[in-house]
Amino acid sequence: MEFDAKAMREKYRLEREKRLRDDANEQYIEISGEYAHFIDDPYSEPGFSREPLERDVNVVLIGGGFGGLQAGARLREAGVEDICIVEKGGDFGGTWYWNRYPGAQCDVESYIYMPLLEELNYIPTQKYARGAEILAHAQAIGRHYNLYEDALFQTQVTETRWDATINRWIVSTDRGDTLRARFIAMANGPLSKPKLPGIPGIEDFSGHSFHTSRWDYDYTGGDADGGLDRLAGKRIALIGTGATALQCVPHLGEAAGHLYVFQRTPSGVDVRNNAQTDMEWTESLKPGWQRQRMENFNALICGVPQAEDLVNDGWTDLIGKMIRVFRESRRQDLDGKAISEIMEAVNFEKMNEIRARVDELIGDPVTAESLKPYYRMFCKRPCFHDEYLQTFNRDNVTLVDTDGQGVERITESGLVVDGVEYEVDCIIYSTGYEVGTSYASRTGYEIYGEGGQSLSEKWEDGARTLHGMFVHGFPNCFIMSQTQGGFTVNYPHMLDELAAHIAHVIRHAQDHDIERIEATESAESQWVQTIIDKGMNGGALGGEDCTPSYYNNEGKPNDRIRQGMPYGDGPIAFFALLKAWREEGKFDGLELG
Repeated sequence: MEFDAKAMREKYRLEREKRLRDDANEQYIEISGEYAHFIDDPYSEPGFSREPLERDVNVVLIGGGFGGLQAGARLREAGVEDICIVEKGGDFGGTWYWNRYPGAQCDVESYIYMPLLEELNYIPTQKYARGAEILAHAQAIGRHYNLYEDALFQTQVTETRWDATINRWIVSTDRGDTLRARFIAMANGPLSKPKLPGIPGIEDFSGHSFHTSRWDYDYTGGDADGGLDRLAGKRIALIGTGATALQCVPHLGEAAGHLYVFQRTPSGVDVRNNAQTDMEWTESLKPGWQRQRMENFNALICGVPQAEDLVNDGWTDLIGKMIRVFRESRRQDLDGKAISEIMEAVNFEKMNEIRARVDELIGDPVTAESLKPYYRMFCKRPCFHDEYLQTFNRDNVTLVDTDGQGVERITESGLVVDGVEYEVDCIIYSTGYEVGTSYASRTGYEIYGEGGQSLSEKWEDGARTLHGMFVHGFPNCFIMSQTQGGFTVNYPHMLDELAAHIAHVIRHAQDHDIERIEATESAESQWVQTIIDKGMNGGALGGEDCTPSYYNNEGKPNDRIRQGMPYGDGPIAFFALLKAWREEGKFDGLELG
């Protein structure tokens, strides 16, 4: 496509600057106190109670989503018994337990996203499975690996504290439990605690309101497939236009008397092209097909050429193209300025394609212009949907473009933007999750290691780990996250690599009567320096010139954020590093006692 690069840079700059705020990540309201009802569990019967437990446990896994389930599965396969998963929800599923909003689907192909498919002999029904199917699969994993037996549901960990006198973690819960664990693994997930926007007057609204992560079907009617019949004649406000909003807006637009979508920054929305699973393809699969497909996808988004693109979706197009061009430029021995200009041109071209798609699908030119994203690809999470944009062609749907400023205030009866009040019956907050806050704030509990130091204190100036998993001063403790680890778009793939690593270390400790495993201080410092030196802090996840988002501390990235970035050489190199470390058998960087 033809475009004026200088004019585009200026447009991006102006759009970014109007969205910058002095309070950055502090603009949001923590859901606690008077707002605590926003995270009540609407999917389990209230009034659940049980007697407090006091017991010794080999391994406590905190979190019953794909992280905890995959860790439990790989531990079981390694012959590790006595596993207790503690989960605040009423069942396994993690994000798929909580996010049951209408239209919920995975946006990474389900054949690689849903873990342990071959182990469970299951094939998803669609290329992008719906939330109910993913939740059912999570529960099936729990049954297959006998993880339900000792699981504690509707139970929130309140504290974990290392007791050096017995080399055990004391895990306390809001049910009064005391679990003495030989090992603990945190699988809380990176986006686990919902947040609210800090809009003045949010507490004044007299109508109904809820967060998308706790969808209120008693109010809307219908289910995850839509049919929100109780919204007929109602005026609904949706705040937010990220990945969740994209999926529920078509259903809200179809059902509501009138839907107002309040937008601060538009998402880049590419084609999804969902389809039913081809049974002939299913019958052609050979053993090892899922691992092969996962690795093929991972290679392509890391720019490693493959004979065939097995997944062939928006992700391999978006990321693969960028990295292929980058590597070809390097092979031509171009200087840094030339490569930067080439990469910028490719980025402009892709974003122009996405903006052109808006013009193709939206009838009103003013609305179309408001829905166009003017920022670099990956400054915000890329999105894919085939019905979202078209919803704004409906007569009963209004896009309220706040021109980057957000909602001005909330009143008793509605929302105010640019001096205009929009009266509504219900406000739905599609405003995301806490990112960049302290570990205790995001998870709801604190971890106290050697000498009583908390993990939040240890990480006050930035994360410090070995391989993203082990922390000096926190023995027998594993962290499952992308922080200083091997981030990949297919997040469950990363979790499975971490699960295999954890199972290997715990099995070794079990076989050799090792009571204590801890990262050495020097190994931790070396790994932190490696993360900084490799510098995955720019365009890959949103740098200083990006529009504000949770990728970049709302437009104000800092050294603390950079230090928590994933391993800069990418997930393939990181997974290979872990595998080589296991095969070498020396447990370098760990002190075994």
